[in-house]
Amino acid sequence: MLDNLNQLVQDGAQEAIANNSDIPDEHNEAAVSAASSSIFDALKDHLTSGNISGLVDSFKGGNVAGSSLVQDASAGFVDKLAGLGIDSEAAKGIAASVIPGLVSKFVDKTNDPNDSSFDIKDIVSKVAGGAGGNFDISSVLGMFTGGAAKEGEAGAEGGGIMDKLKGLFN
Repeated sequence: MLDNLNQLVQDGAQEAIANNSDIPDEHNEAAVSAASSSIFDALKDHLTSGNISGLVDSFKGGNVAGSSLVQDASAGFVDKLAGLGIDSEAAKGIAASVIPGLVSKFVDKTNDPNDSSFDIKDIVSKVAGGAGGNFDISSVLGMFTGGAAKEGEAGAEGGGIMDKLKGLFN
């Protein structure tokens, strides 16, 4: 999944990163990696902090650009660009021109049933990392797709999705 995200960033941010005079050529690859990892880190932070509703809202569509996922990914990207020696104001401008579009494309790809390169099951599993058999993906998927597990189905056992997700990271 991270490779697919890196490719999406490379394809979608070529002009903003590679052709930006504020980013020295020797830092282009690091900037692409920083954008990808910032999005991944924001996804992970939403899951680990329990901000599932903000994450779900981002994936359901609507105003992705104003979502907390974009805000968190942008802030992380600015910090990583600053670590590469890029001026803070320039980093903010680059993040504003790159991250909202990338997150929007990422969300579109996860919502496209004909595109298996960004499978929501894989994404949540990678982000949840190491949860093993204790993680019931069907409960999370129900939140993303608007469905809910019914009595007797996987994910219908006691304790809400928040309890299950919080239990992953304890």
